[in-house]
Amino acid sequence: MINEEFKKSKKVNWLTKEKRPIVIAGPCSAETEDQVIQTAVRLKEIGKSDIFRAGIWKPRTSPGSFEGVGVKGLPWLKTVKELTGFPVTVEVAKASHVELCLENQVDILWIGARTTVNPFAVQEIAEALKSVDIPVLIKNPINPDVALWIGAVERLRKSGVKELGAIHRGFSNLGETYYRNRPQWQIAIEFMRNNPDLPMLCDPSHICGRRDILQEIGQKAMDLDYDGLMIETHIDPDNAWSDAMQQVTPETFASIISGIKLKYDFEDNFRLQSKLDQLRELIDNIDDEIINLLSNRMSVSRDIGLYKKEHDMTIYQHKRWNEIIGRTCKQGEKSGLSEEFILKYISAVHDESIDQQGQVMKDGE
Repeated sequence: MINEEFKKSKKVNWLTKEKRPIVIAGPCSAETEDQVIQTAVRLKEIGKSDIFRAGIWKPRTSPGSFEGVGVKGLPWLKTVKELTGFPVTVEVAKASHVELCLENQVDILWIGARTTVNPFAVQEIAEALKSVDIPVLIKNPINPDVALWIGAVERLRKSGVKELGAIHRGFSNLGETYYRNRPQWQIAIEFMRNNPDLPMLCDPSHICGRRDILQEIGQKAMDLDYDGLMIETHIDPDNAWSDAMQQVTPETFASIISGIKLKYDFEDNFRLQSKLDQLRELIDNIDDEIINLLSNRMSVSRDIGLYKKEHDMTIYQHKRWNEIIGRTCKQGEKSGLSEEFILKYISAVHDESIDQQGQVMKDGE
């Protein structure tokens, strides 16, 4: 049973958009009591973080990997609270985790990427949190599916959880070499558009998978008006029991946070906003032209579809598609556009063109 005193206790709102950035730091995994406490004490002395994190249960790909110390680590976090005053946060993946965290006065819960992807697991957690006043952070699912992410939020909201936030930790992508999990910022931006009231934090540690670009990703998140960061911090990162390459010492963490420049939207500054409005009007006009050009292109595509129908030709022609890719990528490079963007753009246009031609052929049947 959930601790009744916890239900009645007055909780502090640590997740607020008025505080920027919200900074969460601590080890990927709680390994030993000494490691947890030393990390927390050093972070407190540095004074750059607001909340202490530690993984108690670790969902791992391989069954032989370290899967966390389990419930015996929760009292260590109680000690952290007593010594430093940090609120503490833990990842939960099922109802029993929730109940154990509440019994041990964990202040904030987070739902990991491997759990967000499973609506059954999220619903189980939501049911366990009914009538409980505790903040919950929801990481994006492993796969790039904004609907799953939004759905997890809705499940928690329907269970009465009032303080919710999101964590962007990147998305798994086959063949990725630069990041551990590709950021795909546009997905997080779409999530924020649908949930403007929710604080959005970035987890550079899981996006990067390595230390050298943590500040770069943290800065990018702040430039996109995120509300905070979660960075894995360990007293001896090279010998960490999990995710060693992406963890940093408390001192390196402090350097990263100090090096990040905060930027603001300045919506109440008329002079700055006026110039921005002028530039945005130019963008809007260009977008209108692009839509008109695309409409004209699809009109030609329908004519091509009709011609192919009259002459019993296939809609998709492999040689022609290769020619389009080669030509547009070369033109994009000359214009300073990335090959990745051009391929996404021209593929979307080509897919719509194929659909338009197919509709012409279908209409004539």
